[in-house]
Amino acid sequence: MTSDAPLIRMQAVGKRFGNFQALANIDLTVTSGERIVVCGPSGSGKSTLIRCINRLEKHDAGRIFIGQTELTDAMEDLNAVRREVGMVFQSFNLFPHMTVLKNLMLAQRLVRKITRQEAQDIAMHYLERVRIPEQAKKYPIQLSGGQQQRVAIARALCMKPQVMLFDEPTSALDPEMIHEVLDVMVDLAKDGMTMICVTHEMGFARSVADRVIFMDEGRILEQAPPLDFFQNPRRGRTKQFLSQILQH
Repeated sequence: MTSDAPLIRMQAVGKRFGNFQALANIDLTVTSGERIVVCGPSGSGKSTLIRCINRLEKHDAGRIFIGQTELTDAMEDLNAVRREVGMVFQSFNLFPHMTVLKNLMLAQRLVRKITRQEAQDIAMHYLERVRIPEQAKKYPIQLSGGQQQRVAIARALCMKPQVMLFDEPTSALDPEMIHEVLDVMVDLAKDGMTMICVTHEMGFARSVADRVIFMDEGRILEQAPPLDFFQNPRRGRTKQFLSQILQH
């Protein structure tokens, strides 16, 4: 993968669930180091878009490339592609019967086939990175929601992905815990991590995003740098959405 090649390309991508058109004719290119925030009303296709990028959902129209590799049913090694694409979900998806440290080591051992000591060293490095190394020997139930989400971010980072996908990472958190997770995400952005984040945290979008994308009914209706997006939205539907979400 050359430095100027797109990390992600989506070309006329579509996805249906029965009669419901979740994605319609999506064109999107993401380059290395770009920070993108995807917003829109519930059911607009935001989560489906990033789940297709990680092949958690199979698109049924168009083409998706991660680097030079196309996501198809004929792919020989899906794990090889997923190593390049880290994912953080709304729910933390941690294994409750494993300590924090073991949660971070598991995928490294299974997928990257590295030694236990190497996996532990990498896990501790990223727990430091998300500011909770002291929680390594605890179980998820002993942590706050904000701490659990930071563990989930660290777990994704342990695979050393090219891009990080965030699916409303603060929506399940109590208000006072949201800043803990957003602060870690801001740090990642400052370090140049390529990010696509589905979120309603518009303050994060203003301060971190290179581009804000607005989706509705499975389509990208508008995209622009944050200043233009918030001050001069072009579409009436975008204006309506912003007027509602910025009131809260």
